[in-house]
Amino acid sequence: MRRVLEAYVGEYASGKSENAINRGLRLVRAGRRVRLVDLDLVEPAYTLRPLKRKLEAQGLQVLAWETKELIGPGEAAIPLKKEIVSALAFPGDVIIDVGYGVEGRRLLNLIEGGFAQANGEEALRLIMVVNTTRPVTSSLPLILAYLDEFGAVDGLINNTHLGEETTVELIQEGAVLVTAAARRVGCPVLATTALRPYARQLGSVDRMGNPVWPIERFMSGAFW
Repeated sequence: MRRVLEAYVGEYASGKSENAINRGLRLVRAGRRVRLVDLDLVEPAYTLRPLKRKLEAQGLQVLAWETKELIGPGEAAIPLKKEIVSALAFPGDVIIDVGYGVEGRRLLNLIEGGFAQANGEEALRLIMVVNTTRPVTSSLPLILAYLDEFGAVDGLINNTHLGEETTVELIQEGAVLVTAAARRVGCPVLATTALRPYARQLGSVDRMGNPVWPIERFMSGAFW
Protein backbone atom coordinates (compact mmCIF):
# COMPACT_ATOMS: atom_id res chain seq x y z
CA MET A 1 0.00 0.00 0.00
CA ARG A 2 1.43 3.35 -1.03
CA ARG A 3 2.11 5.80 1.77
CA VAL A 4 0.35 9.14 2.01
CA LEU A 5 2.95 11.94 2.14
CA GLU A 6 1.34 15.39 2.29
CA ALA A 7 2.38 18.87 3.38
CA TYR A 8 -0.35 21.42 4.15
CA VAL A 9 0.51 25.00 3.28
CA GLY A 10 -1.34 28.29 3.03
CA GLU A 11 -1.75 31.81 4.30
CA TYR A 12 -2.09 32.64 8.00
CA ALA A 13 -5.56 31.60 9.30
CA SER A 14 -6.32 29.66 6.13
CA GLY A 15 -7.03 26.53 8.15
CA LYS A 16 -4.01 24.51 7.07
CA SER A 17 -3.37 23.17 10.58
CA GLU A 18 -7.03 22.12 11.01
CA ASN A 19 -6.90 20.37 7.67
CA ALA A 20 -3.61 18.63 8.45
CA ILE A 21 -4.97 17.37 11.78
CA ASN A 22 -8.26 16.21 10.30
CA ARG A 23 -6.51 14.47 7.41
CA GLY A 24 -4.25 12.65 9.85
CA LEU A 25 -7.18 11.54 12.00
CA ARG A 26 -9.17 10.32 8.98
CA LEU A 27 -6.22 8.13 8.02
CA VAL A 28 -5.86 6.82 11.59
CA ARG A 29 -9.56 5.92 11.65
CA ALA A 30 -9.01 4.02 8.42
CA GLY A 31 -6.51 1.84 10.28
CA ARG A 32 -3.30 3.45 9.01
CA ARG A 33 -0.18 4.44 10.94
CA VAL A 34 0.18 8.21 10.76
CA ARG A 35 2.78 10.74 11.83
CA LEU A 36 1.78 14.42 12.10
CA VAL A 37 4.72 16.83 11.88
CA ASP A 38 4.67 20.39 13.24
CA LEU A 39 6.80 22.39 10.81
CA ASP A 40 5.01 25.64 11.59
CA LEU A 41 8.08 27.53 12.76
CA VAL A 42 7.28 30.95 11.25
CA GLU A 43 5.77 33.26 13.87
CA PRO A 44 3.70 30.44 15.32
CA ALA A 45 1.34 31.88 17.93
CA TYR A 46 -0.79 28.80 17.23
CA THR A 47 1.08 25.49 17.19
CA LEU A 48 0.39 21.79 17.63
CA ARG A 49 2.21 21.81 20.98
CA PRO A 50 -0.85 22.19 23.23
CA LEU A 51 -2.65 19.50 21.21
CA LYS A 52 0.15 16.93 21.14
CA ARG A 53 -1.10 14.66 23.92
CA LYS A 54 -4.75 14.97 22.90
CA LEU A 55 -3.96 13.94 19.33
CA GLU A 56 -1.65 11.13 20.40
CA ALA A 57 -4.47 9.76 22.55
CA GLN A 58 -6.45 9.45 19.30
CA GLY A 59 -3.72 7.43 17.61
CA LEU A 60 -1.65 10.07 15.83
CA GLN A 61 2.11 10.12 16.34
CA VAL A 62 2.91 13.84 16.69
CA LEU A 63 6.37 15.26 16.06
CA ALA A 64 6.24 18.55 17.95
CA TRP A 65 7.77 20.19 20.98
CA GLU A 66 6.06 19.79 24.32
CA THR A 67 4.88 23.17 25.59
CA LYS A 68 6.98 22.73 28.75
CA GLU A 69 10.13 22.33 26.61
CA LEU A 70 10.01 25.87 25.26
CA ILE A 71 9.55 29.27 26.79
CA GLY A 72 9.27 32.62 25.06
CA PRO A 73 6.79 34.80 23.23
CA GLY A 74 4.48 32.90 20.89
CA GLU A 75 5.43 35.15 18.00
CA ALA A 76 9.10 34.17 18.22
CA ALA A 77 10.41 31.57 15.80
CA ILE A 78 10.57 28.03 17.16
CA PRO A 79 13.78 26.01 16.76
CA LEU A 80 13.65 22.92 14.57
CA LYS A 81 13.17 19.70 16.51
CA LYS A 82 15.97 17.42 15.30
CA GLU A 83 13.67 14.42 14.79
CA ILE A 84 11.75 16.39 12.15
CA VAL A 85 14.73 16.29 9.77
CA SER A 86 14.17 12.55 9.25
CA ALA A 87 10.37 12.71 9.55
CA LEU A 88 9.79 10.99 6.20
CA ALA A 89 11.71 7.90 7.35
CA PHE A 90 8.57 6.88 9.25
CA PRO A 91 7.19 3.72 7.58
CA GLY A 92 3.57 4.94 7.65
CA ASP A 93 1.78 8.02 6.37
CA VAL A 94 3.28 11.46 7.06
CA ILE A 95 1.25 14.67 7.25
CA ILE A 96 3.19 17.93 7.64
CA ASP A 97 1.75 21.19 8.94
CA VAL A 98 3.95 23.84 7.33
CA GLY A 99 4.50 27.47 8.32
CA TYR A 100 2.52 29.88 6.19
CA GLY A 101 3.62 31.65 3.05
CA VAL A 102 6.70 31.30 0.88
CA GLU A 103 8.93 31.12 3.96
CA GLY A 104 6.94 28.09 5.05
CA ARG A 105 7.63 26.32 1.76
CA ARG A 106 11.35 26.86 2.25
CA LEU A 107 11.14 25.02 5.57
CA LEU A 108 10.50 21.81 3.63
CA ASN A 109 14.12 21.98 2.51
CA LEU A 110 15.03 21.10 6.10
CA ILE A 111 13.43 17.67 5.78
CA GLU A 112 15.49 14.91 4.21
CA GLY A 113 13.86 13.88 0.93
CA GLY A 114 11.21 16.58 1.24
CA PHE A 115 11.05 17.24 -2.49
CA ALA A 116 12.63 13.99 -3.68
CA GLN A 117 11.08 10.80 -4.97
CA ALA A 118 11.21 7.94 -2.48
CA ASN A 119 11.73 4.40 -3.83
CA GLY A 120 10.88 5.72 -7.29
CA GLU A 121 7.18 5.93 -6.36
CA GLU A 122 6.45 8.17 -3.41
CA ALA A 123 6.68 11.93 -3.41
CA LEU A 124 5.64 14.58 -0.94
CA ARG A 125 2.49 16.33 -2.19
CA LEU A 126 1.90 20.02 -1.40
CA ILE A 127 -1.70 20.85 -0.56
CA MET A 128 -2.58 24.54 -0.36
CA VAL A 129 -5.49 25.47 1.89
CA VAL A 130 -7.26 28.66 0.78
CA ASN A 131 -9.58 30.83 2.84
CA THR A 132 -10.97 33.50 0.53
CA THR A 133 -11.83 35.78 3.45
CA ARG A 134 -8.12 36.37 4.04
CA PRO A 135 -6.88 39.64 2.44
CA VAL A 136 -4.14 38.09 0.32
CA THR A 137 -6.44 35.39 -1.16
CA SER A 138 -9.74 37.27 -1.35
CA SER A 139 -10.10 37.44 -5.15
CA LEU A 140 -9.10 35.38 -8.17
CA PRO A 141 -6.21 37.72 -9.15
CA LEU A 142 -4.90 37.66 -5.57
CA ILE A 143 -5.10 33.86 -5.31
CA LEU A 144 -3.25 33.52 -8.61
CA ALA A 145 -0.60 36.01 -7.49
CA TYR A 146 -0.18 34.10 -4.22
CA LEU A 147 0.21 30.80 -6.07
CA ASP A 148 2.68 32.36 -8.47
CA GLU A 149 4.81 33.63 -5.59
CA PHE A 150 4.51 30.40 -3.64
CA GLY A 151 5.25 27.99 -6.48
CA ALA A 152 3.65 24.82 -7.79
CA VAL A 153 1.32 22.82 -5.57
CA ASP A 154 -0.40 19.49 -6.12
CA GLY A 155 -3.89 20.51 -5.08
CA LEU A 156 -6.06 23.17 -3.49
CA ILE A 157 -8.57 22.97 -0.66
CA ASN A 158 -11.32 25.54 -0.27
CA ASN A 159 -11.55 26.23 3.46
CA THR A 160 -13.36 29.55 3.26
CA HIS A 161 -14.70 30.58 6.66
CA LEU A 162 -15.18 33.65 8.81
CA GLY A 163 -15.42 32.25 12.32
CA GLU A 164 -18.85 32.61 13.84
CA GLU A 165 -19.93 34.71 10.86
CA THR A 166 -19.44 31.85 8.40
CA THR A 167 -22.39 31.07 6.14
CA VAL A 168 -23.01 28.35 3.57
CA GLU A 169 -23.20 31.00 0.85
CA LEU A 170 -19.79 32.36 1.88
CA ILE A 171 -18.30 28.86 1.61
CA GLN A 172 -19.89 28.41 -1.82
CA GLU A 173 -18.47 31.74 -3.01
CA GLY A 174 -15.06 30.50 -1.89
CA ALA A 175 -15.57 27.31 -3.88
CA VAL A 176 -16.18 29.35 -7.03
CA LEU A 177 -12.97 31.37 -6.57
CA VAL A 178 -10.77 28.43 -5.59
CA THR A 179 -12.05 26.30 -8.48
CA ALA A 180 -11.39 29.11 -10.94
CA ALA A 181 -7.84 29.46 -9.61
CA ALA A 182 -7.23 25.72 -9.79
CA ARG A 183 -8.34 25.63 -13.41
CA ARG A 184 -6.04 28.52 -14.29
CA VAL A 185 -2.97 26.85 -12.77
CA GLY A 186 -3.86 23.30 -13.79
CA CYS A 187 -4.20 21.58 -10.43
CA PRO A 188 -7.22 19.89 -8.82
CA VAL A 189 -9.48 21.13 -6.05
CA LEU A 190 -9.31 18.24 -3.62
CA ALA A 191 -12.27 19.35 -1.53
CA THR A 192 -14.20 22.05 0.19
CA THR A 193 -13.74 21.58 3.93
CA ALA A 194 -16.16 22.91 6.52
CA LEU A 195 -17.21 22.31 10.10
CA ARG A 196 -19.84 19.60 10.30
CA PRO A 197 -22.94 21.83 10.64
CA TYR A 198 -22.00 23.64 7.43
CA ALA A 199 -20.90 20.44 5.70
CA ARG A 200 -24.33 18.91 6.31
CA GLN A 201 -25.98 21.92 4.66
CA LEU A 202 -23.56 21.85 1.73
CA GLY A 203 -24.16 18.18 0.99
CA SER A 204 -21.70 15.77 -0.59
CA VAL A 205 -20.40 18.28 -3.16
CA ASP A 206 -20.17 22.06 -3.34
CA ARG A 207 -21.56 24.35 -6.05
CA MET A 208 -18.62 23.55 -8.31
CA GLY A 209 -18.87 19.78 -7.89
CA ASN A 210 -15.94 19.46 -5.48
CA PRO A 211 -16.23 16.90 -2.65
CA VAL A 212 -17.22 18.30 0.74
CA TRP A 213 -15.18 17.03 3.68
CA PRO A 214 -16.49 17.69 7.20
CA ILE A 215 -13.81 18.75 9.67
CA GLU A 216 -13.64 19.15 13.42
CA ARG A 217 -12.15 22.21 15.11
CA PHE A 218 -8.98 21.66 17.11
CA MET A 219 -6.91 24.83 16.79
CA SER A 220 -9.20 26.94 18.94
CA GLY A 221 -7.49 25.24 21.89
CA ALA A 222 -4.01 25.52 20.46
CA PHE A 223 -2.96 29.06 21.31
CA TRP A 224 0.39 28.20 22.82
